[in-house]
Amino acid sequence: MSAPITVLPYDPVWPEIFRHLGAQLRAALGGVALRIDHIGSTAVPGLAAKPIVDVQISVERLEPVEPFRLPPEAAGFRYRASNTERTKRYFREPPGQRRTHLHVRRAGSFSEQFALLFRDFLRADPPAALDYGRHKLALAARFTHDRHGYLEAKIPIIWEVLRRADQWAQETGWEPGPSDA
Repeated sequence: MSAPITVLPYDPVWPEIFRHLGAQLRAALGGVALRIDHIGSTAVPGLAAKPIVDVQISVERLEPVEPFRLPPEAAGFRYRASNTERTKRYFREPPGQRRTHLHVRRAGSFSEQFALLFRDFLRADPPAALDYGRHKLALAARFTHDRHGYLEAKIPIIWEVLRRADQWAQETGWEPGPSDA
């Protein structure tokens, strides 16, 4: 049985964790990282989240992997070459440390922009973030030991947030702001 799904109220320590990690990654990756951003639910003030800090590293290209693989590995992150999502390269936290996911994506790609738009919309619309958080809390309670069920049930909610985010982006002329680190 997998670990239970835990969604917690927002914790203001999450951005601090990112700031420290983002600075460490910026120093290690230098110009290889075109952007380093705090993404996911822990990046949205007030949003309930699984206590996993997600970091997006934007690079010029995903192949070869060595320029962006070796520095995080030197810091203890574990590269997951078996990740099946072809739009990114993926790393997990060093053994024994708090859950952290590094998502390396091609700068300007849909997958990179999707994560930034989703985050920026929820930051700009606290009621939408609160509603999304309520859904996640309810799904975590319902699917505590069923990760697949949780993820499947969350898909229509994510697409609804994305629909609203797209409308917001068109209305505001959204463009990604400066990198977080």
